[in-house]
Amino acid sequence: MTNSNYRLQCRDRELDLTGKAKIMGVLNTTPDSFFDGGRLGDVSRSAGTDSAVKRALEMVAEGADIIDVGGESTRPGAQKVDAEEEIRRTVPVIRELRKQSDVLISIDTYKSPVAEQALLAGAQIVNDVSGFSFDPALAEVCKRYNAAPVLMHTTGRPESMKWSHQIDTEATGIVSRVTKDLRASLQNAEKHGIVNILLDPGFGFGKSVAENYTLLAGLGDLQILERPLVVGLSRKSFLGAALQNPGQPLPPPEDRLTATVAANTIAVLNGASVLRTHDIREAAETVSVAATLMETMGEIHPPS
Repeated sequence: MTNSNYRLQCRDRELDLTGKAKIMGVLNTTPDSFFDGGRLGDVSRSAGTDSAVKRALEMVAEGADIIDVGGESTRPGAQKVDAEEEIRRTVPVIRELRKQSDVLISIDTYKSPVAEQALLAGAQIVNDVSGFSFDPALAEVCKRYNAAPVLMHTTGRPESMKWSHQIDTEATGIVSRVTKDLRASLQNAEKHGIVNILLDPGFGFGKSVAENYTLLAGLGDLQILERPLVVGLSRKSFLGAALQNPGQPLPPPEDRLTATVAANTIAVLNGASVLRTHDIREAAETVSVAATLMETMGEIHPPS
């Protein structure tokens, strides 16, 4: 239960993680994301772009420190989207948001052409679900623009993941496996001369229910990598599994907010530096309570 000591340069901006955890707001411009797909309308039209920017500004007002703009769903079984379509969905939103706000902007993509266009439009962070494994050229783009990457752990591509796969795998050793794989991603990024790096253990990506909970309990062990941790737990299916009554279907994402708050609290207390979430106000309150608790415990039990 330690506060982060990291300050990261994200192009022309600093991300100060020395205090309480930061909030990364999810802004999906996709029609098929598992929770909020299609809610913003067609972002290829000005009305859709305006709707997306309005939502982003609402999230900033609610306490978001970073807006993560995504144009391709990464839910299990999601269909691939080509780079041109992803650019069409995300870049106008990023460009207009940059005009209206100085909030840090992240592009949620594993494609180097999308990342480059997003960075040119004003993004400063590249959130790659593959940890530079799907498109090796992405590392060079991040280096060229001095963008800070989020390197996530995954066991496969979203279009090949199935819900059954997420249930059947074993939990044993998940923390050590994620640590090993993230260390490899980190070393690869460093070989490209990238210094400002965040890591994401990839909750829900090719992991069973048991693995996700084991990983959440062992999140503090990932601090051995000495990089800030981004945690995306928001409304994911493994949280619904804990709420599921025998013989009943999995509770839908709309009914997983309280579970998300509980999981986010655990994550912050175990060292998460950034919470990636759909629900900004609730996450901000979670962070404030957790930070106050950690400060109080530090006063009661100061380090020896």
